[in-house]
Amino acid sequence: MIAIDPTPNLTAQEARAVDGLRAAMELSHATASNAGWYRDPATKQPIERNFGEVVALMHSELSESLEAHRKGLASDKFPDRTGIEEEFVDCIIRILDTAAALNLDIPGMFVRKNRYNVTRADHSLAARAAGGKKY
Repeated sequence: MIAIDPTPNLTAQEARAVDGLRAAMELSHATASNAGWYRDPATKQPIERNFGEVVALMHSELSESLEAHRKGLASDKFPDRTGIEEEFVDCIIRILDTAAALNLDIPGMFVRKNRYNVTRADHSLAARAAGGKKY
């Protein structure tokens, strides 16, 4: 079960985001678990995934999205979609699966961080126009 931060006074948009992220985490983790990602292939015993390896796999998906953008590639599995979309989704799935396995409250943190970002001076148009945060 995914822990959920009882963030008070959610807007309707925030509540939809929390529900959607929670559902996506549960789906991603169920798919990975059912595929055996959390079992030793030889013994079939439960295992804890190596965090560094999982993060490296997340990085690889982002690198693949960069390559798809650089080369203008379509998805190799879904010709009507871009390679960027496919690789972003692969990264999102890995992130949400891992977050669920670690029982992290990504939906609650998403709302809290988004609320914080609204208040950041370096996220304003004025700051960017003055040569602020470029990347």
